Amino acid sequence: MPGGRPSSVPPTAASLRTPLRIMGVINVTPDSFSDGGKHLDPAAAVARGLALEAEGADVLDVGGESTRPGSEGVSESEELRRVLPVLDGLAGRTRAAISIDTAKTAVARAALDRGATIVNDVSAGRADEGLLPLVAERGATCVLMHMRGTPRTMQADPVYGDVVAEVQAFLGERAEAALASGVARDRIWIDPGIGFGKTAVHNLELLARLDELLALGFPICLGVSRKSFLSRVAEASGASPAPPEDRLGGTAAAIALGVRNGASILRVHDVAVMSQAARVARAIAERSVLRG
Repeated sequence: MPGGRPSSVPPTAASLRTPLRIMGVINVTPDSFSDGGKHLDPAAAVARGLALEAEGADVLDVGGESTRPGSEGVSESEELRRVLPVLDGLAGRTRAAISIDTAKTAVARAALDRGATIVNDVSAGRADEGLLPLVAERGATCVLMHMRGTPRTMQADPVYGDVVAEVQAFLGERAEAALASGVARDRIWIDPGIGFGKTAVHNLELLARLDELLALGFPICLGVSRKSFLSRVAEASGASPAPPEDRLGGTAAAIALGVRNGASILRVHDVAVMSQAARVARAIAERSVLRG
Protein backbone atom coordinates (compact mmCIF):
# COMPACT_ATOMS: atom_id res chain seq x y z
CA MET A 1 0.00 0.00 0.00
CA PRO A 2 1.15 3.60 -0.51
CA GLY A 3 3.36 5.03 2.21
CA GLY A 4 4.44 1.80 3.89
CA ARG A 5 5.23 -1.86 3.64
CA PRO A 6 3.00 -4.92 3.90
CA SER A 7 3.10 -6.56 7.32
CA SER A 8 5.31 -9.64 7.33
CA VAL A 9 6.41 -9.85 10.97
CA PRO A 10 4.25 -12.22 13.03
CA PRO A 11 3.06 -11.08 16.45
CA THR A 12 5.45 -11.91 19.26
CA ALA A 13 4.78 -14.72 21.68
CA ALA A 14 4.44 -12.09 24.42
CA SER A 15 1.64 -10.32 22.55
CA LEU A 16 -0.23 -13.58 22.17
CA ARG A 17 -0.02 -14.21 25.90
CA THR A 18 -1.98 -10.98 26.48
CA PRO A 19 -5.53 -12.17 27.24
CA LEU A 20 -8.15 -11.52 24.61
CA ARG A 21 -10.81 -9.13 25.87
CA ILE A 22 -14.10 -8.43 24.13
CA MET A 23 -15.41 -4.92 24.82
CA GLY A 24 -19.13 -4.56 24.17
CA VAL A 25 -20.39 -1.14 23.06
CA ILE A 26 -23.25 0.61 24.90
CA ASN A 27 -24.03 3.90 23.17
CA VAL A 28 -26.29 6.03 25.37
CA THR A 29 -26.67 8.58 22.59
CA PRO A 30 -29.25 9.71 20.04
CA ASP A 31 -26.73 10.06 17.21
CA SER A 32 -24.05 7.35 17.20
CA PHE A 33 -23.37 6.11 13.68
CA SER A 34 -24.50 2.51 14.19
CA ASP A 35 -27.13 2.35 16.92
CA GLY A 36 -27.83 5.92 17.95
CA GLY A 37 -31.07 6.20 19.93
CA LYS A 38 -31.59 2.48 20.46
CA HIS A 39 -30.25 2.55 24.02
CA LEU A 40 -30.87 6.16 25.00
CA ASP A 41 -33.38 4.99 27.61
CA PRO A 42 -31.38 3.88 30.70
CA ALA A 43 -33.39 0.67 31.11
CA ALA A 44 -32.71 -0.27 27.49
CA ALA A 45 -29.00 0.49 27.91
CA VAL A 46 -28.76 -1.63 31.06
CA ALA A 47 -30.58 -4.49 29.35
CA ARG A 48 -28.20 -4.16 26.41
CA GLY A 49 -25.20 -4.36 28.73
CA LEU A 50 -26.48 -7.49 30.44
CA ALA A 51 -27.19 -9.06 27.06
CA LEU A 52 -23.67 -8.26 25.84
CA GLU A 53 -22.21 -9.85 28.95
CA ALA A 54 -24.33 -12.95 28.36
CA GLU A 55 -22.88 -13.12 24.83
CA GLY A 56 -19.36 -13.10 26.23
CA ALA A 57 -18.31 -9.48 26.74
CA ASP A 58 -15.45 -9.07 29.20
CA VAL A 59 -15.82 -5.27 29.26
CA LEU A 60 -18.88 -3.03 28.86
CA ASP A 61 -17.98 0.35 27.33
CA VAL A 62 -20.59 2.98 28.24
CA GLY A 63 -20.57 6.24 26.30
CA GLY A 64 -22.82 9.28 26.42
CA GLU A 65 -21.27 11.40 23.66
CA SER A 66 -21.16 10.40 20.02
CA THR A 67 -17.78 10.62 18.31
CA ARG A 68 -18.97 9.74 14.80
CA PRO A 69 -17.54 11.88 11.99
CA GLY A 70 -19.09 15.34 12.01
CA SER A 71 -20.65 14.99 15.46
CA GLU A 72 -20.96 17.90 17.85
CA GLY A 73 -19.91 17.58 21.48
CA VAL A 74 -22.31 17.60 24.41
CA SER A 75 -22.07 19.38 27.72
CA GLU A 76 -20.67 17.74 30.80
CA SER A 77 -24.08 17.87 32.49
CA GLU A 78 -25.78 16.20 29.52
CA GLU A 79 -23.18 13.46 29.30
CA LEU A 80 -23.57 12.78 33.01
CA ARG A 81 -27.36 12.75 32.69
CA ARG A 82 -27.11 10.05 30.03
CA VAL A 83 -24.54 7.72 31.56
CA LEU A 84 -25.07 7.85 35.33
CA PRO A 85 -28.40 5.97 35.39
CA VAL A 86 -26.83 3.27 33.21
CA LEU A 87 -23.79 2.92 35.44
CA ASP A 88 -26.04 2.79 38.50
CA GLY A 89 -28.25 0.21 36.81
CA LEU A 90 -25.31 -2.05 35.97
CA ALA A 91 -23.78 -1.80 39.44
CA GLY A 92 -23.94 -5.14 41.22
CA ARG A 93 -25.59 -6.84 38.24
CA THR A 94 -22.60 -7.64 36.04
CA ARG A 95 -19.21 -9.26 36.47
CA ALA A 96 -17.89 -7.57 33.33
CA ALA A 97 -15.45 -4.71 33.80
CA ILE A 98 -17.02 -1.30 33.21
CA SER A 99 -15.38 1.20 30.88
CA ILE A 100 -16.47 4.81 30.53
CA ASP A 101 -16.04 6.23 27.04
CA THR A 102 -15.33 9.90 27.76
CA ALA A 103 -12.77 12.66 27.39
CA LYS A 104 -14.07 14.62 30.40
CA THR A 105 -12.50 14.34 33.84
CA ALA A 106 -15.77 14.96 35.70
CA VAL A 107 -17.57 12.21 33.78
CA ALA A 108 -14.67 9.81 34.30
CA ARG A 109 -14.61 10.58 38.03
CA ALA A 110 -18.34 9.96 38.42
CA ALA A 111 -18.02 6.66 36.53
CA LEU A 112 -15.05 5.52 38.60
CA ASP A 113 -17.04 6.38 41.73
CA ARG A 114 -19.70 3.95 40.45
CA GLY A 115 -17.37 1.04 39.83
CA ALA A 116 -15.84 1.69 36.41
CA THR A 117 -12.21 0.62 36.16
CA ILE A 118 -11.37 1.72 32.60
CA VAL A 119 -11.43 5.18 30.99
CA ASN A 120 -11.63 5.04 27.19
CA ASP A 121 -10.55 8.48 25.94
CA VAL A 122 -10.64 9.23 22.20
CA SER A 123 -8.51 12.33 22.86
CA ALA A 124 -5.77 10.34 24.65
CA GLY A 125 -5.77 12.79 27.52
CA ARG A 126 -5.47 15.94 25.40
CA ALA A 127 -9.01 17.29 25.76
CA ASP A 128 -8.94 17.59 29.56
CA GLU A 129 -5.63 17.85 31.38
CA GLY A 130 -7.11 16.43 34.58
CA LEU A 131 -8.05 13.08 33.10
CA LEU A 132 -4.70 11.24 33.15
CA PRO A 133 -3.88 12.33 36.73
CA LEU A 134 -7.34 11.09 37.77
CA VAL A 135 -6.71 7.71 36.12
CA ALA A 136 -3.41 7.49 37.97
CA GLU A 137 -4.95 8.46 41.32
CA ARG A 138 -7.65 5.82 41.01
CA GLY A 139 -5.41 3.05 39.70
CA ALA A 140 -7.64 2.74 36.64
CA THR A 141 -6.79 1.59 33.12
CA CYS A 142 -6.80 4.14 30.30
CA VAL A 143 -7.29 3.60 26.59
CA LEU A 144 -5.28 6.14 24.59
CA MET A 145 -6.59 6.56 21.04
CA HIS A 146 -5.16 8.32 18.02
CA MET A 147 -7.40 10.91 16.42
CA ARG A 148 -6.45 13.74 14.07
CA GLY A 149 -8.50 16.83 14.89
CA THR A 150 -11.88 16.44 16.56
CA PRO A 151 -14.90 14.29 15.64
CA ARG A 152 -16.35 17.35 13.91
CA THR A 153 -13.27 17.95 11.73
CA MET A 154 -11.34 14.69 11.62
CA GLN A 155 -12.53 13.50 8.21
CA ALA A 156 -11.75 16.78 6.44
CA ASP A 157 -9.14 15.46 3.99
CA PRO A 158 -6.76 13.67 6.40
CA VAL A 159 -3.23 13.39 4.95
CA TYR A 160 -0.24 11.41 6.26
CA GLY A 161 3.23 10.68 4.99
CA ASP A 162 3.27 7.26 6.68
CA VAL A 163 0.10 6.76 8.69
CA VAL A 164 1.46 3.86 10.74
CA ALA A 165 4.66 5.67 11.71
CA GLU A 166 2.73 8.81 12.63
CA VAL A 167 0.15 6.93 14.68
CA GLN A 168 2.91 5.00 16.43
CA ALA A 169 4.79 8.21 17.29
CA PHE A 170 1.62 9.85 18.62
CA LEU A 171 0.66 6.87 20.77
CA GLY A 172 4.19 6.60 22.11
CA GLU A 173 4.10 10.26 23.12
CA ARG A 174 0.69 9.94 24.78
CA ALA A 175 1.77 6.80 26.64
CA GLU A 176 4.76 8.74 27.97
CA ALA A 177 2.37 11.51 29.07
CA ALA A 178 0.25 8.95 30.91
CA LEU A 179 3.32 7.47 32.61
CA ALA A 180 4.48 10.97 33.59
CA SER A 181 1.04 11.55 35.16
CA GLY A 182 1.53 8.46 37.30
CA VAL A 183 -0.49 5.89 35.34
CA ALA A 184 1.02 2.43 35.81
CA ARG A 185 2.54 0.93 32.66
CA ASP A 186 0.32 -2.15 32.93
CA ARG A 187 -2.75 0.14 33.01
CA ILE A 188 -2.20 1.61 29.55
CA TRP A 189 -3.88 0.34 26.37
CA ILE A 190 -3.35 1.95 22.95
CA ASP A 191 -5.84 2.29 20.09
CA PRO A 192 -4.86 3.26 16.50
CA GLY A 193 -8.21 5.02 16.04
CA ILE A 194 -9.55 3.27 12.96
CA GLY A 195 -11.88 5.73 11.21
CA PHE A 196 -10.82 8.70 13.34
CA GLY A 197 -9.17 11.11 10.93
CA LYS A 198 -8.30 8.43 8.37
CA THR A 199 -9.39 7.48 4.89
CA ALA A 200 -10.30 3.91 3.98
CA VAL A 201 -6.76 3.47 2.61
CA HIS A 202 -5.27 4.68 5.90
CA ASN A 203 -7.46 2.24 7.84
CA LEU A 204 -6.36 -0.68 5.68
CA GLU A 205 -2.71 0.30 6.05
CA LEU A 206 -3.04 0.40 9.84
CA LEU A 207 -4.70 -3.00 9.95
CA ALA A 208 -2.09 -4.54 7.64
CA ARG A 209 0.80 -3.15 9.73
CA LEU A 210 -0.79 -3.25 13.17
CA ASP A 211 2.06 -5.42 14.43
CA GLU A 212 4.40 -2.40 14.24
CA LEU A 213 2.53 -0.81 17.15
CA LEU A 214 3.52 -3.76 19.36
CA ALA A 215 6.97 -2.20 19.60
CA LEU A 216 5.47 0.35 22.01
CA GLY A 217 4.92 -2.45 24.52
CA PHE A 218 1.23 -1.90 25.33
CA PRO A 219 -1.89 -3.98 24.59
CA ILE A 220 -3.67 -2.88 21.42
CA CYS A 221 -7.37 -2.04 21.53
CA LEU A 222 -9.03 -2.20 18.12
CA GLY A 223 -12.35 -0.64 17.13
CA VAL A 224 -13.43 -1.61 13.62
CA SER A 225 -16.98 -2.73 14.35
CA ARG A 226 -19.51 -1.81 11.64
CA LYS A 227 -17.42 1.14 10.41
CA SER A 228 -18.05 2.73 7.02
CA PHE A 229 -14.68 1.83 5.49
CA LEU A 230 -15.78 -1.82 5.54
CA SER A 231 -18.65 -1.02 3.20
CA ARG A 232 -16.40 1.11 0.98
CA VAL A 233 -13.95 -1.75 0.59
CA ALA A 234 -16.76 -4.13 -0.37
CA GLU A 235 -18.26 -1.59 -2.77
CA ALA A 236 -14.90 -1.27 -4.54
CA SER A 237 -15.28 -4.96 -5.42
CA GLY A 238 -18.79 -4.47 -6.75
CA ALA A 239 -20.94 -5.04 -3.66
CA SER A 240 -23.92 -2.87 -2.84
CA PRO A 241 -23.62 -0.28 -0.06
CA ALA A 242 -24.28 -1.87 3.34
CA PRO A 243 -25.82 -0.14 6.37
CA PRO A 244 -23.88 -0.51 9.64
CA GLU A 245 -25.85 -3.50 10.91
CA ASP A 246 -25.06 -5.42 7.69
CA ARG A 247 -21.27 -5.10 7.99
CA LEU A 248 -20.72 -8.18 10.17
CA GLY A 249 -18.69 -10.07 7.59
CA GLY A 250 -16.33 -7.16 7.04
CA THR A 251 -16.06 -6.58 10.78
CA ALA A 252 -15.17 -10.22 11.41
CA ALA A 253 -12.51 -10.15 8.69
CA ALA A 254 -10.92 -6.98 10.09
CA ILE A 255 -11.00 -8.35 13.63
CA ALA A 256 -9.41 -11.63 12.57
CA LEU A 257 -6.58 -9.80 10.82
CA GLY A 258 -6.24 -7.42 13.76
CA VAL A 259 -5.88 -10.29 16.22
CA ARG A 260 -3.41 -12.03 13.91
CA ASN A 261 -1.36 -8.82 13.93
CA GLY A 262 -1.41 -8.41 17.71
CA ALA A 263 -4.66 -6.75 18.83
CA SER A 264 -5.97 -8.17 22.10
CA ILE A 265 -8.90 -5.90 23.05
CA LEU A 266 -11.73 -5.83 20.52
CA ARG A 267 -14.39 -3.11 20.82
CA VAL A 268 -17.52 -4.49 19.10
CA HIS A 269 -21.28 -4.22 18.82
CA ASP A 270 -21.92 -7.89 17.97
CA VAL A 271 -20.21 -9.72 20.82
CA ALA A 272 -21.07 -13.37 20.17
CA VAL A 273 -19.99 -13.41 16.52
CA MET A 274 -16.91 -11.26 16.97
CA SER A 275 -15.77 -13.16 20.04
CA GLN A 276 -15.79 -16.33 17.95
CA ALA A 277 -13.88 -14.64 15.12
CA ALA A 278 -11.28 -13.27 17.54
CA ARG A 279 -10.72 -16.55 19.35
CA VAL A 280 -10.32 -18.54 16.13
CA ALA A 281 -7.87 -15.93 14.83
CA ARG A 282 -5.89 -16.12 18.09
CA ALA A 283 -5.76 -19.92 17.86
CA ILE A 284 -4.38 -19.72 14.33
CA ALA A 285 -1.80 -17.11 15.35
CA GLU A 286 -0.66 -19.11 18.36
CA ARG A 287 -0.12 -22.17 16.20
CA SER A 288 2.01 -20.21 13.74
CA VAL A 289 4.18 -18.78 16.52
CA LEU A 290 4.57 -22.09 18.34
CA ARG A 291 5.71 -23.82 15.19
CA GLY A 292 7.43 -20.88 13.57
